[in-house]
Amino acid sequence: MQKNVPMLRTPGVIAHELGEPLHRILYVLQTRRFITPSARAGRFRLYGREAVVLIRQELDAMDVRQEEESLHDQGGDEGGNR
Repeated sequence: MQKNVPMLRTPGVIAHELGEPLHRILYVLQTRRFITPSARAGRFRLYGREAVVLIRQELDAMDVRQEEESLHDQGGDEGGNR
């Protein structure tokens, strides 16, 4: 009989998997309290697959907001403001 053992990841492993700098992963984890560790091993926080998906979504949302702010600052506002 084989049990399904979840693969848990540290923030560093998540950063590597997502191809993002560690500081961005840590920022998301510190500011989005709804993303919680699935387990702890000593001082290490370990996250499951669901958390990785949420982190990716938050990073994507941050990138979209940053791009929108950049366009707005450059006068590329498409909202019709004159």
